[in-house]
Amino acid sequence: MTDQLPPTGGARVEVVGLSAGYGRTQVLDSVRFTVEPGGWLAIIGPNGSGKSTLLRSVLGLQRHEGQVRIDGVPATGMPRRRRARLLAYAPQKPVLPEGISTRDYVTLGRTPHRPLLSAPRGIDRAIVDDVMRRLGLESMADRLVVTLSGGEQQRAVLARALAQRPRVLFLDEPTAALDLGHAQQVLDLLDRLRREEGLTVVSTLHDLTLAGQYADRLTLLAGGRVAAEGPPAEVLTPAALAAHYGARAQVVTGPDGLAVLPVRSGRAEPHRVAGA
Repeated sequence: MTDQLPPTGGARVEVVGLSAGYGRTQVLDSVRFTVEPGGWLAIIGPNGSGKSTLLRSVLGLQRHEGQVRIDGVPATGMPRRRRARLLAYAPQKPVLPEGISTRDYVTLGRTPHRPLLSAPRGIDRAIVDDVMRRLGLESMADRLVVTLSGGEQQRAVLARALAQRPRVLFLDEPTAALDLGHAQQVLDLLDRLRREEGLTVVSTLHDLTLAGQYADRLTLLAGGRVAAEGPPAEVLTPAALAAHYGARAQVVTGPDGLAVLPVRSGRAEPHRVAGA
């Protein structure tokens, strides 16, 4: 089996004047951003800034005002099957079905690409096997997906989304339940897919260092609005981190991008020995 997945190519995502909320509570206010095909936009911001709500709104899972366009075509009213062929979503806290194996769960990602009620075809099985191999899920293929650990489940959710072969992949905190090694593996895979095949990635990321090293553009949300947008070096600044996170931090440049380093407050006076 080849190491390459069938090519797809990414799509352009435009969000204009998007506002959303829950009841009388407004969460997002006139959010705007654009992601070019093959780009990786990381949405960052302090807790409660509206990052997950923004992803759900763009996907049509949350009521909102404003426009979302995919390659210039309004997403509103787009047939569900066509939307599923273009867009895939890996939520942070998925609801997993009982009584289904990990392999069968990942295979659900192929549903938009085959006739209704038909069994998986050879191409479907090949894509599922390849994605599971890439994400280290081969040994768990026959286990019930609900019995996997939190990190393993998160990888299974990502595998299902990748099996859709979307043109745009939306990820809500894809590394939240992963240890450092698996987090790097997942992000390296996403980076490789977008560079080699043009996949467009839109993600929320809590880890600012990972955001600075993998995404080519950042959107910083604060209070439901876009506080800053641009390349990581323009968004991840000590001033912005202080203003919007209330954090003391240094931002350093390394060979693979930016790293955000917390800075301790003043050290306590050293303990003095009586009589010294």
